Amino acid sequence: MTAESFQPGGDACGPESTRPTGLLDVLSVAAVVLDTGGRIVFWTPQAEELFGYTADEALGSYAARLLIGPEHVKSVLSLFADVLETGRSWAGAFPIRRKDGSSCLMEFRTMRLLDDVGGAYALGIAADHTLLQRVETDLALCERLISQSPIGLGLLDPELRYLLVNPALERIDGIPAEDHIGRHLRDTLPFSDVDTIESALRQVLTTGTPLLDQYHVGRPPTDPDHDHAWSLSFYRLEDPGGRTLGAAASVVDVTERHRAATAADRARRRLALIADASSRVGTTLEVEETAHELADIAVPELADVVAVDVLDAALACRRTSKPDNGPELFRALALRASHPTVALRAADPPGDLAAYDGDRLVTLCVHTGRPVLVRHVGEQDLRRIARDAEGTTLLARAGVHSYLAVPLIAHGEVLGALDLKRTRNPLPFDEDDVILATELAGRAAVAIDNARWFQSVRNTALTLQRSLLPDHPPHQTGLELASRYQPAQATSEVGGDWYDVIALADDKTALVVGDVMGNGIDAAATMGRLRTATCAYADLDLAPAAVLQHLDKITCDLEHYIVTCIYAVYDPHTRLCHLANAGHMPPALARAGKAPELLDLPAGVPLGVGGITFGTTTVHLGPGDLLVLYTDGLVETRHHPIDDRLNVLLSFLQEPQRPLEETCDLLLYGLRHPDDHDDVALLVARTR
Repeated sequence: MTAESFQPGGDACGPESTRPTGLLDVLSVAAVVLDTGGRIVFWTPQAEELFGYTADEALGSYAARLLIGPEHVKSVLSLFADVLETGRSWAGAFPIRRKDGSSCLMEFRTMRLLDDVGGAYALGIAADHTLLQRVETDLALCERLISQSPIGLGLLDPELRYLLVNPALERIDGIPAEDHIGRHLRDTLPFSDVDTIESALRQVLTTGTPLLDQYHVGRPPTDPDHDHAWSLSFYRLEDPGGRTLGAAASVVDVTERHRAATAADRARRRLALIADASSRVGTTLEVEETAHELADIAVPELADVVAVDVLDAALACRRTSKPDNGPELFRALALRASHPTVALRAADPPGDLAAYDGDRLVTLCVHTGRPVLVRHVGEQDLRRIARDAEGTTLLARAGVHSYLAVPLIAHGEVLGALDLKRTRNPLPFDEDDVILATELAGRAAVAIDNARWFQSVRNTALTLQRSLLPDHPPHQTGLELASRYQPAQATSEVGGDWYDVIALADDKTALVVGDVMGNGIDAAATMGRLRTATCAYADLDLAPAAVLQHLDKITCDLEHYIVTCIYAVYDPHTRLCHLANAGHMPPALARAGKAPELLDLPAGVPLGVGGITFGTTTVHLGPGDLLVLYTDGLVETRHHPIDDRLNVLLSFLQEPQRPLEETCDLLLYGLRHPDDHDDVALLVARTR
């Protein structure tokens, strides 16, 4: 019989299947059947390819004569007889003579066949020994690579169901090999974007283009509390005929690399945050502003909800005694959240005072001077974080799951605490967060400490200065008076500006405005000394120039101080105003029906220069005339020419009959700006 006479089922052996489609085709396995006489009765096309004889040439021939060299005939016949008699199969390799006369070592499997009437045949299955060894080596290598590879490997059918997984994949995804088989890929991947992965794999099956090194992060069932990173690659599998068999998936566990990269990125962001804090925290000498800057830096990089609370005693610059276990009084300075949350309602609004019992965590933080970390907040912890039961409920509703309080310490003194909570950020606070928060709190604490002491000194100077100024201009014959003093708005320092109204004999009035160049308590004290001296000389009924002459001598004895001053004396009976100027800004005069003007006075030199003679100028003031004396802080800025500012001043004096209090407010509102760095003394007089 021939190969064509045998018709097994299936279309794969039909005439249209001409390309190799399987391992047997790759090996070109030949089948030869012999009858009991040793003649060839079945000869496959693969036998023709392997041995070189056509079916017509081989069928009916004695196999030993056709294929075996003379030296091997005896052993082959013995082997043939043993297979037919005993039915035992034989496997081995021996040389075969091809049609072209060459000898080739063939791998044989020989066995006995019986037909339906008891006839016996010998079946020989043969393949090229060299090719078979190479395939066996390749298969062994593949098997070892798959079973021992540290890379997870899986084979999937066209429906993306597992057919095979190696031990590495078992270890990586934590699922036993037997639990993979038959399951879909999506059932074993712990990624939120599994739909995207599956869609990409189907594209690989369609196009044949591999998808390489796709980075994905998830939490496998064996470690649900930590992120793991996998690098996935997909390839289409085809048989030698090009038919799609399925896909191969390789999975590399890159968790350590992911964690190292994440840690490095986190360290970079933390360093950037510290650098950012260096430039953004402590930009002013305002305690509240510094606290807000700290809260802005910490949200959302470090926490979702941040509060900055300072001990009230520290804020008042009262040195606190050694902490005990009792309650503490805090003043809330800043509160910030990364998103709308009811946790804000549980905190104290900025500016409020709140007493926290000794068992509260924030109190424990300032008592010990050490951070308090609660990685995973429970119900009992919430009661120690919140000030009261309502706050506990609100924090629970907000989803507070991790808490950290860090003391604000400057120069060894605990000033308060930085209070941090996480709600949306799923990660709990860790030791790295403690280090970062401590660094930020330390920088902010120094700035807060500087600001509170600076504000204390400023408040002292301001109190001193205001105590040295008249509360309200006294009622004087023939004059209406109004005055203002306003500290600098963009600095914590207090200057030495002052004004004064002095009643003299014969209903005369002395009007004084001066400016001690400098700031702080020393400037305020110097201003007080000069004001006292001015009052004393005014009582002597001296001419304005003479008064300035005496003040110049006193100022020369004051170390490192220069003072500008304008001194005027108004006589309501003669309506004459006598003025002397010591380097001060010129007074403004507004008359009804006329344009406001600056009085043309000799500028003089500041007090303290010494050896200079001052002059007196006399001006006639009619009924309703408005005289404005002021210090340079009203008109001088860093951005505008002084002449332009003086013109603006005159433009506000177009209505000299406006109430004097309104005139003062108008001048301050119209000429002053939040970034002004000098204080202002303003004295306005109108003749009756």
